[in-house]
Amino acid sequence: MEQRSPDSSALVCCVTVEWLNSQNSVSRRTNFKTVTLRLIRNEFREIFMDLRSDKTNCRYHLKGISVHKKFMAEGKASISFSEQKMMLLIFNAPPTQLLAFLRTMFIKLSGDRGESKVGTRTQLLSSKPSTLQEISPVTLQEVNQVKQKAGCCSMTPPGTKKRTLQGQEAPRQGKKSHMSLSLGPSSLTQEQKEVLNAALSGKNVFFTGSAGTGKSYLLRRIIGALPPDVTVATASTGVAACHIGGVTLHSFAGIGSGQASVERCIEQASRPQVQQAWRKCRHLIIDEISMVDGLFFEKLERVARVVRGNDRPFGGLQLILCGDFLQLPPVTREMDQKGARFCFQSPAWDRCVHVSFELNQVHRQSDPVFIEILQNVRIGRVTPEITAQLLATMDHKVERGGILATQLCSHMQDANLINSSRLNNLAGATRTFEATDSDPYLTKMLDQMTPVPSSLVLKVGAQVMLMKNINVADGMVNGARGIITSFDDKGLPVVQFCSKKEMALKPERWIIKTRSGALLSRKQIPLRLAWAFSIHKSQGLTLDCVEMSLARVFEAGQAYVALSRAKSLDTLRILDFDPKQVWANPDVLAFYKKFRRKLHQMQIVPLGRPRV
Repeated sequence: MEQRSPDSSALVCCVTVEWLNSQNSVSRRTNFKTVTLRLIRNEFREIFMDLRSDKTNCRYHLKGISVHKKFMAEGKASISFSEQKMMLLIFNAPPTQLLAFLRTMFIKLSGDRGESKVGTRTQLLSSKPSTLQEISPVTLQEVNQVKQKAGCCSMTPPGTKKRTLQGQEAPRQGKKSHMSLSLGPSSLTQEQKEVLNAALSGKNVFFTGSAGTGKSYLLRRIIGALPPDVTVATASTGVAACHIGGVTLHSFAGIGSGQASVERCIEQASRPQVQQAWRKCRHLIIDEISMVDGLFFEKLERVARVVRGNDRPFGGLQLILCGDFLQLPPVTREMDQKGARFCFQSPAWDRCVHVSFELNQVHRQSDPVFIEILQNVRIGRVTPEITAQLLATMDHKVERGGILATQLCSHMQDANLINSSRLNNLAGATRTFEATDSDPYLTKMLDQMTPVPSSLVLKVGAQVMLMKNINVADGMVNGARGIITSFDDKGLPVVQFCSKKEMALKPERWIIKTRSGALLSRKQIPLRLAWAFSIHKSQGLTLDCVEMSLARVFEAGQAYVALSRAKSLDTLRILDFDPKQVWANPDVLAFYKKFRRKLHQMQIVPLGRPRV
């Protein structure tokens, strides 16, 4: 599908137009594979939707319409034209573009309410030729006018609660109109915009950056700007895949663990359902690429070419790769480490990656001293001064309001043991919350793919962590720390957070995709026990108060991942620290040295803080 720059008054998508008879049954249907929808206005200030393709050009008056946007996050919406007895079904639209388009339409239609209209008689008697012009961009004044008319214009991205909007009708009292452009281009930094533009141009892109530079946020923006039907978002781990609304790379590939021979992997991927998914895909996104084994990447590239019947690199797919090789490395067995351990060590890497970027502007931390410490630890450089600064945190009092620091452990078994032991030591009765899974037979898979357990046991006094963004403005974000203070009359846990916000938490839903495109869901209280957490599981989280022991780290980059979860030195306590336990893989350091030299030669100057 044609890629275009974001335009809030235009949308490139697939459309089906249905005409209804007097019994509201479909009497005629027309399918358009690729069309451009535009919002236009005539000289009488009436708004129309212009549908244009290679073979047709239609125009529909936006009067007496209703918009149904329940599946907007999947690039789908429908517009009902009651007066024309017609339904326009939109699908395979980039979700971000679809959101911007519908928001613009909503604001323009809402802004026209109450304005003087030219009567039908006057229009018919007008001697002027009809003139049409594209709708102007939405202004801040128009947004404020709509807020005043509707009472509130809530900022809600796709995938959350949605309401049906009635075009050209006065909003009901007390109703909130959920339509926003919270994912607009203005919310990206200049360096993030460069990556987005390269991805939308069709190039194979790799972008990296230290912890907290907004890699996952940017990746979700890229996914939202691509047509969903031909875009597959994957990640090397289940939880990372859930964060971006995708599947694990192994699940999509259909070759199991990838330990078999190339011939056997090709045979597995040639099964009809798997092959169909490979051939339908045009944009393959891989998050946490640093944790993908180099040998697996090499096999995957070969499988893609054979299964897709295309000898171009990766079978002609557009690759969008994201990750930081200076964080956690691939998990491999000792006997499997004879070949390429990292993806960049694979011969396929240079064949497949067209352009690379590095994000340098840190968003998670604001203290320049702490940022400088993290950047040095990231490359394995620990001076006596840095050691002294980190050891000084041993005396920090990071607890507040009964909320204890989360202890980060190098081993998951240690974290689970601490949590269960501390919960058992609390007085009072337990409350168990069982998840509602769309398929009870896939509970184990959902345990791996979602950040919440199938069975959550809580008590008053339990230390917990929020596992989903509930209210960003109030600090109710993924990783926010709190303590259970009570259970309300509905049995829901009431949590006092570090931000001093206290609220009862109701179940939230997580949705993941299978390789075939089917959707699975889990509905559960968005909490986990948080006396302790594993370093691996903490990737992507920002913790309000955290303590750690770095004496048992066993991987390069593990100490850096743990330290970079903290917002600042003031919210961090290190129980023990040995500079010898901090190191970076020499192969990775060599890769980044070569990587940055190449960036310099391409005259791509990284923005933000200079590297040490």
